[in-house]
Amino acid sequence: MVEQAVSRHSPQPARTALSDRRWIQHIPAYLVLGGWSLFTVFTIGWIALASLKSNREVFREPWKLPTELQFVNYERAWNSAKLGENFFNSVLIVGVSVLVILLVSAPASYVLSRVKFRGRELITMIYIAGIGIPYPLLFIPLFAMLAGMGMTNSKEGLILVYVSLSIPFTVYILTGFFSTLPVDLEEAAVIDGASDFQVFRHVMLPLASPGILTAAIFNFIGLWNEFQLALIFIQDPPQRPLSLGLYALKNSMTYTGDWVGLFAGVVLVMAPTILLFIILSERMISGITMGSVK
Repeated sequence: MVEQAVSRHSPQPARTALSDRRWIQHIPAYLVLGGWSLFTVFTIGWIALASLKSNREVFREPWKLPTELQFVNYERAWNSAKLGENFFNSVLIVGVSVLVILLVSAPASYVLSRVKFRGRELITMIYIAGIGIPYPLLFIPLFAMLAGMGMTNSKEGLILVYVSLSIPFTVYILTGFFSTLPVDLEEAAVIDGASDFQVFRHVMLPLASPGILTAAIFNFIGLWNEFQLALIFIQDPPQRPLSLGLYALKNSMTYTGDWVGLFAGVVLVMAPTILLFIILSERMISGITMGSVK
């Protein structure tokens, strides 16, 4: 009788069968995700190896390891193709843009998530609507505005464009993070005599650091690889970011046939974002999961 009662009230077999069934249902998704991951790793690895070969090895022995590492390919891409100059332009443009985006978006997100005022929902909807505006629709008005301010063909003008177009997405992301933070900590800080700015600066901002880091990574990756806006607003070669430098290197392939130099340029473009993701992936994932739960 005791054994029957225990078996009757034990849900372990049913739970095991249910978990097995769910795992089987997810097999196609795992296969697709695993296949895509392997293809991505293989492609990146092949490009990295090809950048260390000679042109002859790339075409005659594309699947073999390089017999001798040709680091001269990177030197040629860095100096002769001016990718070094473009690289530092991208560091400056993207670094300043991300910093300004966070300085503007973090306080705005905190206010929208915490302060109740008339029109808050309307402002939030305007930010959300700004995410869905296609960039090509903004080319002409943005160019006219920059031309009126005398900021066309300059890094400052491109930074202004990047900041203005990235704020809606960043505010939307950070508003969700600030909404998950406990209100009790704010109330305790106010009781202790802290002002609204002190509460935001010393209490809420440190707690929201995973979300801010996540937003910074997303903006960095997006702006580092951005091409359309840079192509429209930057025409002077010394002002070009790395994406335009790689595009110019690709166009020069018509006359030089320097494939290994092009592969070296591609590696220079990919390396910062890949290293950033490897180093900060755990914090980014924890920030995403924190912001997805209210």
